[in-house]
Amino acid sequence: MLKTLNLALQVLMMFTKEKPVWGGRELANELGLNHTNIYRILETLEKNRFISKDKVTKKYSLGYATWELGMIMYENLNVTKLIRPILNRLKDETGESIFLTVLDGHEAVTLDVVEPENKVKFSVSAGSRAPLYVGASYRTILAYLPNEYVESIIENGLVKYTKTTMTDPDELRRELEIIREKGWGQSQGEYTAEVRAIAVPLFDSEEIVGSVTVSGPIFRMAEEKIQEYLPLLMAARDEIGDVIKRYQLKLRV
Repeated sequence: MLKTLNLALQVLMMFTKEKPVWGGRELANELGLNHTNIYRILETLEKNRFISKDKVTKKYSLGYATWELGMIMYENLNVTKLIRPILNRLKDETGESIFLTVLDGHEAVTLDVVEPENKVKFSVSAGSRAPLYVGASYRTILAYLPNEYVESIIENGLVKYTKTTMTDPDELRRELEIIREKGWGQSQGEYTAEVRAIAVPLFDSEEIVGSVTVSGPIFRMAEEKIQEYLPLLMAARDEIGDVIKRYQLKLRV
């Protein structure tokens, strides 16, 4: 492994939705690295447009080159052309927000979002990340990963995002068993308060690659609505699976 390249990639991964701007020394301290080395890496990344430096604040943010690469990857997936019509139909059938979520290491990434117009909704933007144990979209993926993978998630610590976040390891293990038994998962206010969601796993050649979710405010997502939406959600999931197989899409980031 090339040490300098690995450090540069670590630096890029520090620019997240939650923390999109960094000072050079701040970044060096966070990574526990030498300030001189960090500034050399930042200078190289800036020269190649992967990050940009604010002339006033002297702080750094992601540059246009990262956006261009992301757009190339997104367009190559053909999500908009092939999968979004399925998500839109599910949105119209349920009147709720629909998320396509994919696995990426120890996290999940929202690959695409479609939302109803003129309704109370709780937006999750495309590209947002979350831990695999929090909420239906993510936990439904975790349920189909190997036990050692699950245990590594638990060992890294379960952070409490809201008062209902599932942070007890035994409770999480039981919930994963229930998801596998039922074939779908649900959550209520675990990552975003007042939101209820149901999700089904998405497979590619029997390998878990993501999930499809229907989500909305608790007052609209009553139990009878969940039972009404489940067959629609599963039908959409099966149709997306057929598209993945037919066009050999790789839903990975």
